[in-house]
Amino acid sequence: MNASPLNIVIVGGGTAGWMAANLLAKRWQHKAVSVTLVESPDIGIIGVGEGSTPTLKRFFEDMNIAESDWMAACNATYKVSIQFDGWSPESGVGSYAHPFISQLDTFSERPFYVNCLTRRMGLDVNVTPGDFLFNGWLAKHKRSPQTPANFPFRIEYGYHFDSGLLGAFLQRHAHTLGVTHKSRNIESVQCHPNGDIASLHTREGEIIEGDLFIDCSGFRSLLLQQTLKVPFKSFKDNLFNDAAVVCATDALEDRPVETRSTALSTGWAWQIPLTNRTGNGYVYSSAFISQEDAEKELLTHLGVNDDDAQTRHLTMKVGQVSEHWSRNCLALGLSQGFIEPLEATALHLVQTSVEIFMDHYEKGGFSDQYRAAYNQVVGERFERVRDYIVAHYKLNTRNDSEYWRANRNNDVMSESLLQLLDVWFRRGDLQQEIQRQKLDSHFGATSWHCLLAGYGAFPRLAAQQPNQGDLYKDNNLAQFFSGCLLNFSAQ
Repeated sequence: MNASPLNIVIVGGGTAGWMAANLLAKRWQHKAVSVTLVESPDIGIIGVGEGSTPTLKRFFEDMNIAESDWMAACNATYKVSIQFDGWSPESGVGSYAHPFISQLDTFSERPFYVNCLTRRMGLDVNVTPGDFLFNGWLAKHKRSPQTPANFPFRIEYGYHFDSGLLGAFLQRHAHTLGVTHKSRNIESVQCHPNGDIASLHTREGEIIEGDLFIDCSGFRSLLLQQTLKVPFKSFKDNLFNDAAVVCATDALEDRPVETRSTALSTGWAWQIPLTNRTGNGYVYSSAFISQEDAEKELLTHLGVNDDDAQTRHLTMKVGQVSEHWSRNCLALGLSQGFIEPLEATALHLVQTSVEIFMDHYEKGGFSDQYRAAYNQVVGERFERVRDYIVAHYKLNTRNDSEYWRANRNNDVMSESLLQLLDVWFRRGDLQQEIQRQKLDSHFGATSWHCLLAGYGAFPRLAAQQPNQGDLYKDNNLAQFFSGCLLNFSAQ
């Protein structure tokens, strides 16, 4: 790194901005790096991304923040799985689970793959994802994923949390790392003659200069899209949902350790259990249903009276920017792109984007030498997450609305997704195909098996079934997992 100090200016707070501030300040705390976060006191945060993948667990471990310190402050609960209800009723599968994959599943992933292949051959074997992955058992029995000291396997899990409280917690922690916080209203952005961003001019009369700027200003993307004119690539051709309505209800007495995603007439509803309330929302397409009807459908689904409901409506801009790092500006969170919250990937993409950036920036001697490589890696990750989400809609078997039929009949898919589905339906090796494509994504072979098996994406059973027994029972997984459950207490 050059001898001159590096001044990093983050525009926008919220979970994305404060997560970035913490990661940068922690990793470069012994270098000549200063981090300043500027946020407007007049702009609120969207505040509905309240679920995570296990990547967030690693974030807190890397930051040396104990669960006991942050979870109570954010009304957080554990999350080991996502339950999908009503997405593929015509296949005979009413619901399925996508559990997070843990070290313990080393013993059961292969039997799951074998049974899925056997079922693709027309034979009647167990292919229920939650039966093969230990977090599926924890979810079924509502057990906490915390392990005793003598438990020999690492259990992966995520969290449910209040996103507003999490942002506030991360803000407080960032202050301990030396991050400067400025509550200012940005009125204009000035650039150098070469096009790089030079400074922020505020309503309060302050000029804030920086060497590296990070855009966390939300969908408006003040720096990357508005100032640097980086184009936005929409995913609307294969992801129809562009709006949501949210409504909180009382906390659940018998609190699950999983998120629930229920298919409705024109999208799906989430249920996120916190310690003090339950977060609910309906993600839908405004091309197929009005705002008023979407709200009414959500309240009916929740059993809430219209007069008692406090709802909030949101619009979503689904897609990603053509360059996540342009000139001396990096975009994170909603400024870089958004893929609907079906698999809770928003914070995962923020965290990995920051981590990959720091790796490339350091590798280039704190320069933009590897900017093109970074953009290729991060852009590819967004596209592969998009593909996994698209598959949820493409494979649906609902016939109750034009929305679901349009999703099923939509042929706008990436070549990567087409090849994955082709291998599956030709009874090929899905894991081998993922390796062949060199897919570097959060969703690996086991996640794809969960989705495809969970949707019942199989041919009809053969008329005659050999008496070969159930491979799942033959492997004694039920007995093994049941024994492991004795080590885990209730949520």
